[in-house]
Amino acid sequence: MIQTIFVTGYKPHELGIFNNSHPGIPIIKKALENEFRTLLDDGLEWIVISGQLGVETWAAEVVIEMKREYPNLKYSIITPFLDQEKNWNEQKQQTYYLIKSQADFVTSVTKRPYEAPWQFIEKDKFIIQNTDAILLVYDEENEGSPKYVLRTAEKYADQHNYEIMKINAYDLQVVAEEMQRDTWE
Repeated sequence: MIQTIFVTGYKPHELGIFNNSHPGIPIIKKALENEFRTLLDDGLEWIVISGQLGVETWAAEVVIEMKREYPNLKYSIITPFLDQEKNWNEQKQQTYYLIKSQADFVTSVTKRPYEAPWQFIEKDKFIIQNTDAILLVYDEENEGSPKYVLRTAEKYADQHNYEIMKINAYDLQVVAEEMQRDTWE
């Protein structure tokens, strides 16, 4: 049973997304929502993100919407270090503060400001060790930053009962076609 899941994936620029009105965002959010609904039927309680922009932010926005229908669904933000948003532009900070303000739990793995890349590795390890599964929006054909967390998850899954789930380009295409069909009907 999956009660807690780590949701992560691409950052917006890795997908060629540079503003919030990009047509790909609703498709990714719908794919996440579909997965969450399936997992909720099987006992999902917590969605865990690290608060990075892109897939993680969109996942939080989906959870916020779904809480109306599923009031027991919760999400937490576990950042690698304090003030991770410090150097982001104002619009990105506002998005982050909005999801942070509505999170059920917020903490930082290292409890100090950015020092070095090891903090990202420790964050991934910590979240993976404290969740039942990972859901990655990731396509092997289009490598990017998610490949690092995937390697960590695979290493952990070799030794533990840990499920690795992916939403890939094909899955997104299917969701896009379904959404298009729904608008025609």
